[in-house]
Amino acid sequence: MLAGFIAVMIIVLVCAGAITFNSVSTLLNTKAETQMKQIASQANGRLEALITQIDTLTLQAINDVYLQQLFLSSVQGKDVTFTDRQSLLKIANQIQAYSGVSSVELYTTDFARMFPLDEQRLTNRVESSWIEQADKDKGKLVWIGNDPKDPQSVLAIRRINLIDRWFSNGGYLMVSVKRSYFDFQSELPDTGHRELMLLADSSAKPIVSDGEALENISGLMHTDAQQVTLDQKRYILVKQFSEQTGWTLMILYPVSDITDGISVLRWAIIVSGAIGLVLFIILSFFLSSMITRPILRLMRAMRNTRQGVLTPNLTHSYTTELNDLNMTYNQMVDNINRLIKLVYEKEVIQSRTELQALQAQIDPHFLYNTLEALYWSLQEKDEEELADLVVAMSDLFRYVIGNPNKDEWVTMGDELEHIKRYLSIMSVRFGSRLVWKIDSEDAYSHVHIPKLLIQPLVENAILHGLEGKIGAGLITIRVEPSPMDTAELRVTVSDDGPGMNEQTLQAIHEAMEQDGGAGPAARTSASAPTGKGKGMAISNVQRRIQLYYPALSGSYRGLSIISALGQGTSVSFDIPIQADAFEASFAGDKRIGG
Repeated sequence: MLAGFIAVMIIVLVCAGAITFNSVSTLLNTKAETQMKQIASQANGRLEALITQIDTLTLQAINDVYLQQLFLSSVQGKDVTFTDRQSLLKIANQIQAYSGVSSVELYTTDFARMFPLDEQRLTNRVESSWIEQADKDKGKLVWIGNDPKDPQSVLAIRRINLIDRWFSNGGYLMVSVKRSYFDFQSELPDTGHRELMLLADSSAKPIVSDGEALENISGLMHTDAQQVTLDQKRYILVKQFSEQTGWTLMILYPVSDITDGISVLRWAIIVSGAIGLVLFIILSFFLSSMITRPILRLMRAMRNTRQGVLTPNLTHSYTTELNDLNMTYNQMVDNINRLIKLVYEKEVIQSRTELQALQAQIDPHFLYNTLEALYWSLQEKDEEELADLVVAMSDLFRYVIGNPNKDEWVTMGDELEHIKRYLSIMSVRFGSRLVWKIDSEDAYSHVHIPKLLIQPLVENAILHGLEGKIGAGLITIRVEPSPMDTAELRVTVSDDGPGMNEQTLQAIHEAMEQDGGAGPAARTSASAPTGKGKGMAISNVQRRIQLYYPALSGSYRGLSIISALGQGTSVSFDIPIQADAFEASFAGDKRIGG
């Protein structure tokens, strides 16, 4: 059936194409070749005849005996009287007697005007390059083009060769020809169509032009295309270059006039197309029922994979090829489902193992810094204060040293209480130098968060922000809705310490991006950690956020650090708010401070 459909379509297309090709070729070739060749030949012949006529008139004038003697005397340095110059009017009138020549001018070898009787110089009439060209051609008529002082005239110049002086230069003859002299379009045979004729000099200035194409003369002269478009109408372009003048004759013939008789062909194409369309619809209906329907069912099964559901296609088709394709797809779905289950189980085991390792890493790190603070406090406090300090540390250690499998997640309220205990212990060591503030609404107290996710950032702020500052320092912990997504919370830990320069901050960001954020601690080089910590706070928190919250997207999947010298440092991260994280007390506005 498919082969029959293709064969019918080929027959229709071949027939329509053959008819169109033969008819269009015959009409276009016959009419275009005959008319365009005839018009171009006659126009070029007419132009050459006009040019030859001017050339003959000027040649006869410069060979006149009186003119030769007068210019010979001028070259020999003899004075030329006013009467002698006035006698040149007879020669000028002989040239002007023929239609087209409007004026005749004669100049000496030093470019002074001999006739008419005024003091005009040749160099003021034309550019020196045309005079040089006339000398180079040694008496040949040189067509300059449009007269700069009279737009309705065309100039031509030739050198006067003195016969009695070995044809040396005796002066120059210049004629001014009316532009209408070359407008011979009305003398061409009437073809019944509206063709355009353009004549332009070597600098693309019009000698004869039709108003419709006047603005496009330069483009027409330099194009090699056989068809051009003017005013949204297509023309066939024929160009003839004149060796005598350096001018270009262009004839534009409307394409629409050539294709007047192809209406019959247009109907033949329409009928052929209609027959082909009917056959196409009939055959497509039968083919779609056998081929496209099974393919669509297979496509619907494949689209389910976009939603993460890989389901096999249990339908069968009448064609062997589609059945093989369907069987292959079902086997692929079974294999992919098994692989997905295997990879998922491996990822879960690997993520849990890595989280436990990170938790085990931060616990001793935190305890080490806390015990160090206790060591410095023992040297300054009395027994009663030390007892309160030991009780606070007992509660703090109980929170930290828990079953990692059981206490992996805590509430935001528990985490902030733990931060409060830690800051109280640090206040014993730093005294009035440490000022801290925890800003969080009660509505966020039940949001679940991984244990010890905020405390390393607070510890970093104290060790690198407070200890590097002279005088009191403020540590602020703020929990607020994320400005990027209302379904997320933003936790920010900031200090007003010395801050970091751009180079240090850039190094920290680059290190955090390597290996999933396993970089140096804030303001601490991984290769040279300070004595106050092991250089793992920032990298640990960054990695835990990425493991606990893989659904977070974009640049907010992890820590965001903002710092400047003398302006402190701010570290923040976003976590999602679970549906059960809010209670009816969301409207409360109680703050936790210290």
